[in-house]
Order: sequence, then C-alpha cells, then structure tokens
Amino acid sequence: MLGTRIQILNILIFQLIILNTLEGKTMNGSIVVSTWNFLEANLAAWQVLEKGGNVLDSIEEGCTVCEELQCDGTVGYGGSPDESGETTLDAMIMDGNTLNVGAVGCLQYIKPVMRVARKVLDHTKHTLLVGEKATQFAETFGFKRESLSTAESTEKWKKWKENRCQPNFWVDMQPSPDKQCGPYTPTLADFDEKKHGNSVEWGRFNHDTIGMIGIDVNGNVGAGTSTNGASYKIPGRVGDSPIPGAGAYADSQVGAAAATGDGDIMMRILPSLLAVEAMRAGSSPQMAVQQVVNRISVSRW
Repeated sequence: MLGTRIQILNILIFQLIILNTLEGKTMNGSIVVSTWNFLEANLAAWQVLEKGGNVLDSIEEGCTVCEELQCDGTVGYGGSPDESGETTLDAMIMDGNTLNVGAVGCLQYIKPVMRVARKVLDHTKHTLLVGEKATQFAETFGFKRESLSTAESTEKWKKWKENRCQPNFWVDMQPSPDKQCGPYTPTLADFDEKKHGNSVEWGRFNHDTIGMIGIDVNGNVGAGTSTNGASYKIPGRVGDSPIPGAGAYADSQVGAAAATGDGDIMMRILPSLLAVEAMRAGSSPQMAVQQVVNRISVSRW
C-alpha cells in the first residue's frame, strides 16, 4: 500500500510551490517563485518586480519568456503534439486581490498564450476561453495567427504513430488502444474499471508546465501557468493549467500555490486551492504541502 501511495504522489505532484503572504511581508520585499530550473523566466519576472512593477505584469513576463524559449519542450509552441499532430496551448493568470482569473485552453495558432490569458483577465468578465473562438479573441487584440508546430514536434508525432500510437488516453474502445492506433469506436464490453487507471508513464519532459507565483512590494499576490499540455492528448483536451485551484491559485489575504503533475487527476483534487485553504486555516506552507499530499494519498481512483 505504501509503495502504491508513493507512486501516486509521484504521478500527481512533481512539485508544489507555496507562497505565504505573511512571510513575504516579513521580508519586506518582492518574491517570485516558479517550478523547475527556468532561470531566464524567473529573471524576467524578477526584473519587473525589482523596478516596482506589479505582480501580474511580473508573472506575464516570466511565463512569456518560458514560452519563447520553449522551456523543456513542455511550455510554448513546438511541443507536446496531440494525437493529430497539432500543438495547442493552455495558460492562466490569477489576481490574488480580486480572485479574478484570465485563462485560455486548447488555444490554436497563437504563440504568446500567457499574453492572451492576460487579455481575458483585463478585458472580459469571463474566466476561460477555449479553442478556435479563443484564437479569434486573440486576433481581436492583434495577435498573429501562425503554426505552433515545428520540425521537432512533427517528428515526435511521426515516431509515436510508428509506435502504434503508444501511449494514448483512450479506454474501453475498439480496436484495443493499447495495441494500435485508431480510429476507435466504443466497445460493447462491460465497463472495466481497471482500464481507467493511469497507464501513461509520466515524467518531467512529457507533461510539465511552468507554474509561477509571486508577491510585489505592495503585497499583491498573483499566480500563473503556461503549458502545451500532455503529449498525444485527445484533440480538444484542456488540462489543469488554466483551471483555478488545480494548476495554481492566489489570494492576497493568504498566499499562493502552484502544482504540476497529471492534470486530469489534479482537476479532481484541486491541490493548489487545498494548499491555500490550509494556509488560510493557519497552516505553515510546509504543513499545507503535507496536508495536500496526505489528501492525495487517500484519494480514490
């Protein structure tokens, strides 16, 4: 049982980063933290804060740099093709003062996805825009439509096809998804709960995102995420990154959190929200992380 739980935790939370507002104020300064070793992104975000800029501008700049650099092949264009070979993007930015969120999911043909998410935050009363209509929204603000695929992402997709489309995200379909490519049709067999476990081998370079949280000199807290999602996902899939409380969450009265892992499971647990709520109830950041991990370890799937 313990080994199973450890395996689940490794799948769910590769890294959970926490920012507690009170700690930031005690240090009397600005802070920005991100997942993984994305130094250029952190530097860009920090330079905004260092000049007295606000936390949302900082997160927008930091995540955008990661998109431009195609961090780890998991952020920005040219990474994680879906099963049709297309790259689509997800991003979210959250204002901890108002709890307003701007997010886009399954964005096609527009590279600076975080900047589009910021437009949703600043210029709409909505939270999340998706797909082709989100692309049209971006074009309203002058963003250029262009291919998100590269020679590398296309080659990656071709090799996946040659490997009989393994791994993929289909269950209870025919022909057997774990043996060959589609097109698939629903199986007439009885529902098999065992097939609905996580059979994909997750690792840092096939699923991750940048999660960034920060506090500026005025005590404003923000959070943001940007990703090109899971490799070989079913077209139309939106992951955890643009979902408030899953990929990230921010509340200036408490703090912020960001998490990375299996997005489809994270949307069931909302680990970032759980961490912030634990801090609201008085837990330290370390205790909040432990509570989230404990919650995951006893979850049902």
